[in-house]
Amino acid sequence: MRRLLALLLLFALAPAAATSPVAAQAVWWEEGPPLPRLTGRVVDEAGLLPPAVHVRLARQLAQFERTSGHQLVIVTVRSLQGQSIETFGVRLGRTWQIGRSGVDDGILLIVAPNERKVRIEVGYGLDKLLGDATCGRIIARLIAPAFKKGDLAGGIEAGTRAVIARLSRPPVIVPPPVVTSP
Repeated sequence: MRRLLALLLLFALAPAAATSPVAAQAVWWEEGPPLPRLTGRVVDEAGLLPPAVHVRLARQLAQFERTSGHQLVIVTVRSLQGQSIETFGVRLGRTWQIGRSGVDDGILLIVAPNERKVRIEVGYGLDKLLGDATCGRIIARLIAPAFKKGDLAGGIEAGTRAVIARLSRPPVIVPPPVVTSP
């Protein structure tokens, strides 16, 4: 009898638990259209990159990861399947587990040519070095102009170089203020 009551109680509370904010946060990014498979540092599902560029970028990203520890993955998709590029990027980063655990230093350069969308998704661990404003400038000044000329591979390469350059700079050390006695 106790088992039956416990089971009934479980079924009665399950809908409330499934719709709680905590439960919604735990799975919101997992739901949605299928994601591409992570097959390497360059996932060119949309077929935008010639083989030589694909190989060059993969080598560049591997070298960047060896020297900095940060993980940068380039992904092109045929379609976002109705999702915003922001939601797609967060889902992809979490599903693929880009970046080091506990450091959250993964970066995705996402290109969705059919929707005419580009995004640089950055883990929280790199947000101060590569924030939204910096990513927006990289897209506006380097990637978008190349794309407008029809040079998708060139735009992706330019954006990749800019991200790597930004994260390869030595940190700026600001000395503490000098306090003088009155």
